[in-house]
Amino acid sequence: MPAARIWAVTSTTATEADARSLARVIVTEKLAAGAEITGPAISVFWHLGELGEGTEWRVTLRTSAGVRDRLAARIAEIHPWDSPEVSAAPVEWCSDSYAEWIERTTVASE
Repeated sequence: MPAARIWAVTSTTATEADARSLARVIVTEKLAAGAEITGPAISVFWHLGELGEGTEWRVTLRTSAGVRDRLAARIAEIHPWDSPEVSAAPVEWCSDSYAEWIERTTVASE
C-alpha cells in the first residue's frame, strides 16, 4: 500500500474561540490547507487521578505528509493546554485534485 499523501490531524480545545484561534494560526502558517471545527462535544476522561467530564471543540486539520509532524509540533507549542490531544490519521483515499491542492497549499519545508 502506498504511503498516505494527505493526513487528518485532530486536536480538541475547551472553547470555540480557542478552536478558531488554533485553526487560524495553523492555516495562516500554511501547516494545513484547511480546518474543520465541530462541537461542542461532551468528553469523559481520566485526568490527574480523577474522572472528569467537560465540553470540547474538535479541530480537524488537513495537511500533507511532509508537513504533518511540523503541524503536530506547532499545535503543542500554541495550544492552551499543557498536554493537548494531537492525533492523526491517514486519508486513505481522496481525489487527486484535492490532494494536489493540499500539497500546493501547505509548506513542505521551513
